[in-house]
Amino acid sequence: MPAVVSFSVSEAGVSAYACTVVIPVFDHEHAIGAMVRGVLASEHDCLLVDDGSGPACAAVLDALAQAHAPRVRLLRLPQNQGKGGAVLAGFAEAARLGASHVLQIDADGQHDPGDIPRFVAASRAQPEAVICGAPEYDASVPKGRLYGRYLTHIWVWINTLSFAIRDSMCGFRIYPLPPVLRLAQEETIGRRMDFDIEVIVRLFWRGVPVQNLLTRVTYPSDGVSHFDVWRDNVRITRMHTRLFFGMLKRVPGWMLRGRGVRA
Repeated sequence: MPAVVSFSVSEAGVSAYACTVVIPVFDHEHAIGAMVRGVLASEHDCLLVDDGSGPACAAVLDALAQAHAPRVRLLRLPQNQGKGGAVLAGFAEAARLGASHVLQIDADGQHDPGDIPRFVAASRAQPEAVICGAPEYDASVPKGRLYGRYLTHIWVWINTLSFAIRDSMCGFRIYPLPPVLRLAQEETIGRRMDFDIEVIVRLFWRGVPVQNLLTRVTYPSDGVSHFDVWRDNVRITRMHTRLFFGMLKRVPGWMLRGRGVRA
Protein backbone atom coordinates (compact mmCIF):
# COMPACT_ATOMS: atom_id res chain seq x y z
CA MET A 1 0.00 0.00 0.00
CA PRO A 2 1.19 3.57 -0.50
CA ALA A 3 3.31 5.28 2.11
CA VAL A 4 1.72 8.14 4.04
CA VAL A 5 2.64 11.49 2.52
CA SER A 6 4.15 14.31 4.53
CA PHE A 7 2.29 17.59 4.42
CA SER A 8 2.98 21.10 5.59
CA VAL A 9 0.27 23.75 5.67
CA SER A 10 2.78 26.14 4.10
CA GLU A 11 2.49 24.11 0.89
CA ALA A 12 -0.89 25.74 0.34
CA GLY A 13 0.63 29.21 0.20
CA VAL A 14 -0.44 30.27 3.70
CA SER A 15 1.45 30.39 6.99
CA ALA A 16 -1.27 28.77 9.14
CA TYR A 17 -4.16 26.38 9.02
CA ALA A 18 -7.08 28.04 7.22
CA CYS A 19 -10.27 26.09 6.47
CA THR A 20 -13.02 27.36 4.16
CA VAL A 21 -16.40 25.65 3.82
CA VAL A 22 -17.37 24.94 0.20
CA ILE A 23 -21.00 24.13 -0.67
CA PRO A 24 -21.84 23.06 -4.23
CA VAL A 25 -25.38 24.20 -5.01
CA PHE A 26 -27.75 23.21 -7.81
CA ASP A 27 -31.38 24.27 -7.33
CA HIS A 28 -31.48 23.85 -3.54
CA GLU A 29 -33.08 27.22 -2.84
CA HIS A 30 -35.27 25.84 -0.04
CA ALA A 31 -32.47 24.25 2.01
CA ILE A 32 -29.41 26.39 1.38
CA GLY A 33 -30.35 29.25 3.72
CA ALA A 34 -30.41 26.97 6.76
CA MET A 35 -27.14 25.37 5.70
CA VAL A 36 -25.44 28.75 5.38
CA ARG A 37 -26.72 29.84 8.80
CA GLY A 38 -25.38 26.61 10.28
CA VAL A 39 -21.97 27.14 8.70
CA LEU A 40 -21.75 30.74 9.92
CA ALA A 41 -22.67 29.61 13.44
CA SER A 42 -19.55 27.43 13.34
CA GLU A 43 -17.49 30.64 12.86
CA HIS A 44 -16.18 29.60 9.45
CA ASP A 45 -16.42 31.41 6.16
CA CYS A 46 -18.42 29.90 3.34
CA LEU A 47 -17.99 29.69 -0.43
CA LEU A 48 -21.17 28.88 -2.34
CA VAL A 49 -20.59 27.37 -5.79
CA ASP A 50 -23.66 27.94 -7.97
CA ASP A 51 -23.51 25.03 -10.40
CA GLY A 52 -25.74 26.53 -13.09
CA SER A 53 -28.85 26.82 -10.90
CA GLY A 54 -32.15 28.18 -12.20
CA PRO A 55 -33.31 31.76 -11.54
CA ALA A 56 -35.07 31.00 -8.23
CA CYS A 57 -32.01 29.43 -6.61
CA ALA A 58 -29.64 31.97 -8.17
CA ALA A 59 -31.65 34.79 -6.57
CA VAL A 60 -31.48 33.09 -3.16
CA LEU A 61 -27.70 32.67 -3.48
CA ASP A 62 -27.26 36.30 -4.48
CA ALA A 63 -29.26 37.40 -1.44
CA LEU A 64 -27.25 35.19 0.92
CA ALA A 65 -23.92 36.44 -0.42
CA GLN A 66 -25.04 40.07 -0.13
CA ALA A 67 -26.55 39.68 3.35
CA HIS A 68 -23.52 37.89 4.82
CA ALA A 69 -20.61 39.46 2.93
CA PRO A 70 -17.69 39.05 3.26
CA ARG A 71 -18.11 35.81 5.21
CA VAL A 72 -20.21 34.27 2.42
CA ARG A 73 -18.80 34.39 -1.10
CA LEU A 74 -20.46 33.24 -4.30
CA LEU A 75 -18.76 31.55 -7.24
CA ARG A 76 -21.14 31.19 -10.18
CA LEU A 77 -20.56 28.60 -12.90
CA PRO A 78 -22.35 29.56 -16.12
CA GLN A 79 -23.27 25.96 -16.93
CA ASN A 80 -23.92 22.92 -14.78
CA GLN A 81 -20.69 20.98 -14.26
CA GLY A 82 -21.97 18.29 -11.93
CA LYS A 83 -21.20 17.94 -8.25
CA GLY A 84 -17.55 17.03 -8.77
CA GLY A 85 -16.96 19.85 -11.23
CA ALA A 86 -18.52 22.34 -8.81
CA VAL A 87 -16.47 21.06 -5.87
CA LEU A 88 -13.22 21.24 -7.87
CA ALA A 89 -14.04 24.80 -8.92
CA GLY A 90 -14.62 25.61 -5.26
CA PHE A 91 -11.29 24.05 -4.30
CA ALA A 92 -9.43 26.20 -6.81
CA GLU A 93 -11.20 29.36 -5.65
CA ALA A 94 -10.61 28.55 -1.98
CA ALA A 95 -6.90 28.05 -2.67
CA ARG A 96 -6.80 31.39 -4.50
CA LEU A 97 -8.34 33.02 -1.41
CA GLY A 98 -5.64 31.52 0.83
CA ALA A 99 -7.24 28.41 2.29
CA SER A 100 -5.09 25.44 3.27
CA HIS A 101 -8.07 23.12 3.72
CA VAL A 102 -11.63 22.86 2.44
CA LEU A 103 -14.60 21.45 4.28
CA GLN A 104 -17.06 20.13 1.70
CA ILE A 105 -20.70 19.86 2.76
CA ASP A 106 -23.78 19.23 0.63
CA ALA A 107 -26.45 21.88 0.07
CA ASP A 108 -29.55 19.76 0.60
CA GLY A 109 -29.54 19.76 4.39
CA GLN A 110 -28.74 16.10 4.97
CA HIS A 111 -25.58 16.90 6.94
CA ASP A 112 -25.40 18.54 10.35
CA PRO A 113 -23.33 21.77 10.25
CA GLY A 114 -23.15 21.51 14.04
CA ASP A 115 -20.47 18.86 13.45
CA ILE A 116 -18.19 21.31 11.64
CA PRO A 117 -16.15 22.27 14.76
CA ARG A 118 -15.51 18.58 15.51
CA PHE A 119 -14.34 17.93 11.94
CA VAL A 120 -12.09 21.00 11.96
CA ALA A 121 -10.55 19.99 15.29
CA ALA A 122 -9.71 16.57 13.85
CA SER A 123 -8.23 18.20 10.74
CA ARG A 124 -6.09 20.58 12.79
CA ALA A 125 -4.75 17.61 14.75
CA GLN A 126 -3.94 15.68 11.54
CA PRO A 127 -3.65 18.29 8.76
CA GLU A 128 -2.26 15.85 6.20
CA ALA A 129 -5.40 13.67 6.35
CA VAL A 130 -8.79 13.66 4.69
CA ILE A 131 -11.39 13.83 7.46
CA CYS A 132 -14.24 11.76 6.06
CA GLY A 133 -17.78 11.61 7.39
CA ALA A 134 -19.10 8.16 8.30
CA PRO A 135 -22.89 8.50 8.26
CA GLU A 136 -25.21 7.62 11.13
CA TYR A 137 -28.61 7.47 9.40
CA ASP A 138 -32.00 8.15 10.87
CA ALA A 139 -35.28 6.66 9.67
CA SER A 140 -35.48 9.08 6.72
CA VAL A 141 -32.83 7.25 4.67
CA PRO A 142 -34.26 5.47 1.60
CA LYS A 143 -33.57 1.76 2.02
CA GLY A 144 -32.55 1.34 -1.61
CA ARG A 145 -29.91 4.05 -1.25
CA LEU A 146 -28.70 2.58 2.05
CA TYR A 147 -28.28 -0.96 0.72
CA GLY A 148 -26.85 0.26 -2.57
CA ARG A 149 -24.04 2.02 -0.73
CA TYR A 150 -22.73 -1.31 0.52
CA LEU A 151 -21.93 -2.39 -3.03
CA THR A 152 -19.72 0.68 -3.35
CA HIS A 153 -18.16 0.01 0.07
CA ILE A 154 -17.14 -3.45 -1.08
CA TRP A 155 -15.65 -2.14 -4.32
CA VAL A 156 -13.71 0.54 -2.44
CA TRP A 157 -12.32 -2.01 0.00
CA ILE A 158 -11.21 -4.13 -2.97
CA ASN A 159 -9.75 -1.20 -4.88
CA THR A 160 -7.75 0.03 -1.88
CA LEU A 161 -6.96 -3.39 -0.36
CA SER A 162 -7.99 -1.67 2.84
CA PHE A 163 -10.88 -1.02 5.21
CA ALA A 164 -9.56 2.47 5.96
CA ILE A 165 -12.36 4.29 4.08
CA ARG A 166 -15.59 3.58 5.93
CA ASP A 167 -17.89 5.51 3.58
CA SER A 168 -16.63 6.81 0.26
CA MET A 169 -19.93 8.46 -0.74
CA CYS A 170 -20.41 10.85 2.16
CA GLY A 171 -20.39 14.49 1.02
CA PHE A 172 -19.20 15.83 4.38
CA ARG A 173 -15.40 15.82 4.61
CA ILE A 174 -12.31 18.01 4.94
CA TYR A 175 -9.54 17.91 2.34
CA PRO A 176 -5.99 19.25 2.59
CA LEU A 177 -5.82 21.35 -0.58
CA PRO A 178 -2.28 20.74 -1.89
CA PRO A 179 -2.62 16.98 -2.56
CA VAL A 180 -6.15 17.23 -3.94
CA LEU A 181 -5.22 20.07 -6.29
CA ARG A 182 -2.17 18.12 -7.49
CA LEU A 183 -4.39 15.11 -8.12
CA ALA A 184 -6.87 17.19 -10.12
CA GLN A 185 -4.03 18.55 -12.28
CA GLU A 186 -2.44 15.17 -12.91
CA GLU A 187 -5.42 12.84 -13.36
CA THR A 188 -8.96 12.89 -14.73
CA ILE A 189 -11.51 12.54 -11.92
CA GLY A 190 -15.24 12.01 -12.32
CA ARG A 191 -17.09 15.31 -12.33
CA ARG A 192 -20.52 14.15 -11.23
CA MET A 193 -21.81 11.80 -8.52
CA ASP A 194 -18.77 9.57 -9.01
CA PHE A 195 -16.49 12.33 -7.71
CA ASP A 196 -16.67 11.69 -3.94
CA ILE A 197 -15.76 8.02 -4.40
CA GLU A 198 -13.01 8.42 -6.96
CA VAL A 199 -11.21 11.34 -5.35
CA ILE A 200 -10.83 9.67 -1.96
CA VAL A 201 -9.65 6.38 -3.47
CA ARG A 202 -7.05 8.12 -5.64
CA LEU A 203 -5.86 10.27 -2.72
CA PHE A 204 -5.53 7.12 -0.63
CA TRP A 205 -3.47 5.50 -3.39
CA ARG A 206 -1.16 8.51 -3.18
CA GLY A 207 -0.62 7.97 0.54
CA VAL A 208 -3.00 10.59 1.91
CA PRO A 209 -4.37 9.17 5.19
CA VAL A 210 -8.09 9.01 5.92
CA GLN A 211 -9.66 9.63 9.31
CA ASN A 212 -13.32 8.65 9.66
CA LEU A 213 -15.72 10.58 11.91
CA LEU A 214 -19.29 9.58 12.63
CA THR A 215 -21.86 12.20 11.65
CA ARG A 216 -25.65 12.28 11.66
CA VAL A 217 -27.32 12.18 8.23
CA THR A 218 -30.96 13.02 7.45
CA TYR A 219 -32.46 12.78 3.95
CA PRO A 220 -32.90 15.69 2.74
CA SER A 221 -34.66 18.74 4.16
CA ASP A 222 -35.92 20.08 0.81
CA GLY A 223 -36.79 16.74 -0.77
CA VAL A 224 -34.50 17.46 -3.74
CA SER A 225 -31.98 14.86 -4.88
CA HIS A 226 -30.02 15.14 -8.12
CA PHE A 227 -28.89 11.52 -8.04
CA ASP A 228 -29.95 9.99 -11.36
CA VAL A 229 -30.53 6.31 -10.60
CA TRP A 230 -29.69 5.15 -14.14
CA ARG A 231 -27.01 7.55 -15.33
CA ASP A 232 -25.18 7.94 -12.03
CA ASN A 233 -25.15 4.21 -11.32
CA VAL A 234 -23.69 3.62 -14.79
CA ARG A 235 -21.03 6.28 -14.13
CA ILE A 236 -20.20 4.76 -10.76
CA THR A 237 -19.98 1.24 -12.22
CA ARG A 238 -17.58 2.45 -14.92
CA MET A 239 -15.54 4.28 -12.31
CA HIS A 240 -15.24 1.16 -10.11
CA THR A 241 -14.06 -0.76 -13.17
CA ARG A 242 -11.38 1.86 -13.93
CA LEU A 243 -10.28 1.88 -10.30
CA PHE A 244 -10.12 -1.91 -10.19
CA PHE A 245 -7.71 -2.08 -13.11
CA GLY A 246 -5.78 0.84 -11.63
CA MET A 247 -5.48 -1.11 -8.39
CA LEU A 248 -4.22 -4.20 -10.23
CA LYS A 249 -1.42 -2.15 -11.81
CA ARG A 250 -0.37 -0.91 -8.38
CA VAL A 251 -0.43 -4.23 -6.53
CA PRO A 252 3.10 -5.36 -7.52
CA GLY A 253 4.58 -2.14 -6.17
CA TRP A 254 2.58 -2.43 -2.95
CA MET A 255 3.69 -6.04 -2.50
CA LEU A 256 7.34 -5.14 -3.10
CA ARG A 257 7.06 -2.61 -0.29
CA GLY A 258 5.60 -5.27 1.96
CA ARG A 259 2.19 -3.65 2.23
CA GLY A 260 -0.93 -5.70 2.73
CA VAL A 261 -4.54 -5.03 3.51
CA ARG A 262 -4.88 -2.29 6.10
CA ALA A 263 -7.62 -1.83 8.67
